[in-house]
Amino acid sequence: MSWKETPPSEEPPMPHHYDVLIRETHIDSLGHMNNAAYLTLFEEARWNWITAGGYGMKEIRQYKQSPVILEANVKFMREVRLREEVRIVSEVLSYPGKVGDLRQVMQRTDGTVCCEALFKMGFFDLQTRRLIDPTPLWRQALGLSE
Repeated sequence: MSWKETPPSEEPPMPHHYDVLIRETHIDSLGHMNNAAYLTLFEEARWNWITAGGYGMKEIRQYKQSPVILEANVKFMREVRLREEVRIVSEVLSYPGKVGDLRQVMQRTDGTVCCEALFKMGFFDLQTRRLIDPTPLWRQALGLSE
């Protein structure tokens, strides 16, 4: 293969960005963000991402197929405090079959990473109650090419 030829590859999808202002309801008695609030905000960012990608609640009800989180690993690295602005960056790391890997990072406006979460996700048939292969519409919502 010459230097002009490149092997075929799937372009990684662009990460999704979701900006949040940390409010009083996110803070615990220690004065920083409660650990459960991180998961809530990560979920909020995922809903924003997939809805913008064309697979929101309307499509879930229509097709009776939904994303599901199968596993979560959350690493808290820096405190997040009241009225801080943070950005949640979400990206699919891999999605080879019925189960995919998703990474979400919460960072300050200066780029400091405060929290990183790795998720195993799947696509769930609400009628059969089983994981299914991701559909083209679901892959498109995540920014994955076919």
